[in-house]
Amino acid sequence: MSELPSAQEPPKLLDNVYKSSQTTPVVAATAKRPPSEPRESIRVRQLVILSFWAVVIFLGLPIWWWTTSVYRARLPLQEMEDWAEGKVSFVACVHGPTFPLQIVIESLSLQEHDVIRIVRATQHALDDQNDFSPHHLRLRVGISFTTPNASRQQGQYDSPGQSEQLHEETIQPKERALTVRLVPQSGLATARAELQPHSTLLYILYPPTLVPSASSISFPLATFVATQLQNLFAEEQAIIAHALALNPISYGSLQPLASAGPPASTTTVTLASSKDHRSVHARALSPELAARLASRATRALKFAPTYHITISLFSPNAWPSSWDIESAITEYFAPLLDSASIISNFTIDTQTQLYASFSTSVQEPQYDADRGAWTLREQDLSSFINAAEWPLSPSTGAGPTLNFIIYVPDPSTTPLIIKDSQATSWLIPQWGGVMILNPSSSSQPNVAGASNLFKEDIQPALLVFSHQLLSFLGAPQSPPSIPLQLQTLTRVRAASLFQSASSTMGSLARLTVALPSIAIPETVSTAVEVTLDHLEATCTALKDGRFNAALEHAKTAEMAAERGFFEKSMVGQVYFPDEHKVAVYLPLLGPVGVPLIMSALKELKRMWMTRHTSHSGS
Repeated sequence: MSELPSAQEPPKLLDNVYKSSQTTPVVAATAKRPPSEPRESIRVRQLVILSFWAVVIFLGLPIWWWTTSVYRARLPLQEMEDWAEGKVSFVACVHGPTFPLQIVIESLSLQEHDVIRIVRATQHALDDQNDFSPHHLRLRVGISFTTPNASRQQGQYDSPGQSEQLHEETIQPKERALTVRLVPQSGLATARAELQPHSTLLYILYPPTLVPSASSISFPLATFVATQLQNLFAEEQAIIAHALALNPISYGSLQPLASAGPPASTTTVTLASSKDHRSVHARALSPELAARLASRATRALKFAPTYHITISLFSPNAWPSSWDIESAITEYFAPLLDSASIISNFTIDTQTQLYASFSTSVQEPQYDADRGAWTLREQDLSSFINAAEWPLSPSTGAGPTLNFIIYVPDPSTTPLIIKDSQATSWLIPQWGGVMILNPSSSSQPNVAGASNLFKEDIQPALLVFSHQLLSFLGAPQSPPSIPLQLQTLTRVRAASLFQSASSTMGSLARLTVALPSIAIPETVSTAVEVTLDHLEATCTALKDGRFNAALEHAKTAEMAAERGFFEKSMVGQVYFPDEHKVAVYLPLLGPVGVPLIMSALKELKRMWMTRHTSHSGS
């Protein structure tokens, strides 16, 4: 029986396997590399990537920049600011706009030297009374002397101690603000003035004893004439001073100053000179004049090149069946519109509506036995217009609409008046006017039921509307001469439009600097150039006393300034924030830009690795 091997001895078979594993050599497997890329393929890939980037840089970016860049035309910003702040170097506007009113004094009974002495003394008195230097009266002597061989020269006096010689032939009638005619009256105790209501002629009636002698040093007639002239143009002077002082950007040397505690019954308007810091206008306005200025500011419409006028006839019953409105407008209303055409253009239409009662919120008219008339309460006037049933559209026509209403009451409530004032008309600020027309018995319905309003019946209403129209245009209430009121309105409009255009230039300059992202099209640059040119022309015309031409230049400047400031293409970029740009560009540039950038980075990395390997091998 054979013995088993011991557990401590390893089996021989395992030992042999272990030994064979120690002596058998190990063969290492080598990795198989891909073949190297041909140089021609590398060059083609680089050219493809380079061509894509060349298209992006040299074609895509310029087109994108050209199509998305904001065009900003060059504007004379400093000059625009100078006009707004009154620092222009233009000769005619160095000290702001001036308003020299040409007044001719003539006499058919005095000799030349007497008239010249009166004119000189009157000019000195006017200069002493004038406390607003931009607005001044310049007197000239008319050629109307008793001496046959009198000199055809006449004195012109702009300031105390200064005189010039000017022939009357050089003064155009349309440039005259007023003609003063000295007329002696032997039966008068004191001098008096008479202003013609439909002309620019002022008669000064005086006793012959007021004519100064050659050795006299007092001129009571000259003092009287100066006082009358100052009173005639006091409201105009206050309106112009008020407009220049209250403008947000005060022009020229006029700046609002704090008043040193004026009395409660007066209103002080003070202007100061920025050049010498001296007061050039310090006037205590009377309560009546201050009330006129406030009323004018409330009633007057903003300037427009064209106003549309609608004259409406309303009646609570079936009459009148017709009215002679066309002939009435031609005779009583059109002359005023023709005279005011220098300021604005006007268009007119008419309409009639029967069975149009006034608003139901108005109390029915009450009969007043003492006055023998039917009355309306004043508190009902504000709701008299029946806006729900009366066709009064404010947007009719090419410009702002003025509604003038003729209301013909029922014969059973005729005559109809306002209870407290006993008036038959009233004005609605910046909207229009109403006239209660109580027709004559001849215009009321006859037996056959037919009725007609003749032009004579319509005349009172059109005359009232004429005065209301002047109020809407901003004409002063004095002097009581319509031609003088229109002249004053011409100068006031020229001053206000000049101020508005200058301020608009300053606002546009500040807007351009504050918002660099807005577009400035070439039309804005052209409008600014037109505005500045016409502002200079306005200054020149005002200085020369050519107020109609000054108004035309001021209107052109104002319209060009408004057109440039409210250019609709300027504000497009203001309401397009950067977040919107990102939202637009990302969906377009993401799919295109990522492959281009990644391919370029991959190629740059390959080139860097190739160069690094070549440097390591060498």
